[in-house]
Amino acid sequence: MSVRFARRMDGIKGSEIRELLKLTQQPEVISFAGGLPAPELFPVEGMQKAAQAVMEESPRVAMQYSTTEGFVSLREKIVERMKAKNGISATVDDVLVTSGSQQGLDFSGRVFLDEDDIVLLESPSYLGAINAFKACSPKFIEIPTDGNGMIMEELEKVIAANDRVKMIYVIPDFQNPSGRTWTLERRQKFMDIINKYEIPVIEDNPYGELRFDGESMPSLKSMDTKGLVVFLGSFSKILAPGYRIGWVCAAPEILSKYVCMKQSADLQPSTVSQLEINKFMELYSLDEHVEKIKKVYGHRRDVMLETMKAEFPEGVTYTHPQGGLFTWVVLPEYMNARELAIECIENNVAYVPGGSFFPNGGHENTFRVNYSCMPDDKIIEGVKRLAAVIKKHMK
Repeated sequence: MSVRFARRMDGIKGSEIRELLKLTQQPEVISFAGGLPAPELFPVEGMQKAAQAVMEESPRVAMQYSTTEGFVSLREKIVERMKAKNGISATVDDVLVTSGSQQGLDFSGRVFLDEDDIVLLESPSYLGAINAFKACSPKFIEIPTDGNGMIMEELEKVIAANDRVKMIYVIPDFQNPSGRTWTLERRQKFMDIINKYEIPVIEDNPYGELRFDGESMPSLKSMDTKGLVVFLGSFSKILAPGYRIGWVCAAPEILSKYVCMKQSADLQPSTVSQLEINKFMELYSLDEHVEKIKKVYGHRRDVMLETMKAEFPEGVTYTHPQGGLFTWVVLPEYMNARELAIECIENNVAYVPGGSFFPNGGHENTFRVNYSCMPDDKIIEGVKRLAAVIKKHMK
């Protein structure tokens, strides 16, 4: 085929997670691969009533174009929620509704990055963000992490040594893929560094409300005194991902660029989705719904970690997340999780190999598992199958 594509397509591949999910659609496969909310917890009846109310009260508004920034009533609720949950003081003019927070990631790359600019991120980091930024052909520098998050001394060394750092991407709460959460000390030190060098920060927060234990930490955006932090939020994990509604909160100068991106990408967020979520929040307590989710996910995390403790051989480690959807497994260095994944799928259990979460490669002895969307019996059986394959290849 003689079609000539743009050079940017050379470095873009399909999502490994999405491709892997295709292999796990068979009912016999126990999948820990996706970052999927539990579908049995979706508020189906409540959303049905909300949808009916929208179509009874304002059907023609729901079916029409709307503003690029999003409905004011929904943005008002987002502002109230960010204040209550994240400590962020903002106005509706600081918020743009997006088609999921993934669109916010895509816009972030296009707003800040030129070819060969440098993006700093945690090592490992979210594969969806890496792929979104790759379209802009940047260079990635991974900042080492430990159990308390990004190591700030390493961050400052890298910033001081590179003059093309244009953007920093972080997930301080229940990070995808590691499940780790930054300490308050790390957050404060991070903001000191950011204020010193004045570099834009993308704070991705899709899981922040899903805390099972420990004390809540202030968001980076709540500590932002110079308007450098762009906060990405989403209804996907606290309500339902199918509505594809997220948001960007940023200083006016920055948000105006995101609005331009939105206008050129798809003009506006879904009118119907916005109105139905807005109506649901008027009719029901989203806080009560989130509490139900947290109770189930927290229990499933415990089941998974307890089974790993009982079944995984010595030399295999894993994180103990305080919330969110994932734990991160590290195998002995001589093992290759990408190769083991094939054998695991043959044994009807799936995970996401960890190498893809490192933009500069390596770390093939790691993998990510999700505990949110499987019942107890399948979590136990799935972990036992994983353990059996790992034990088979242990030296």
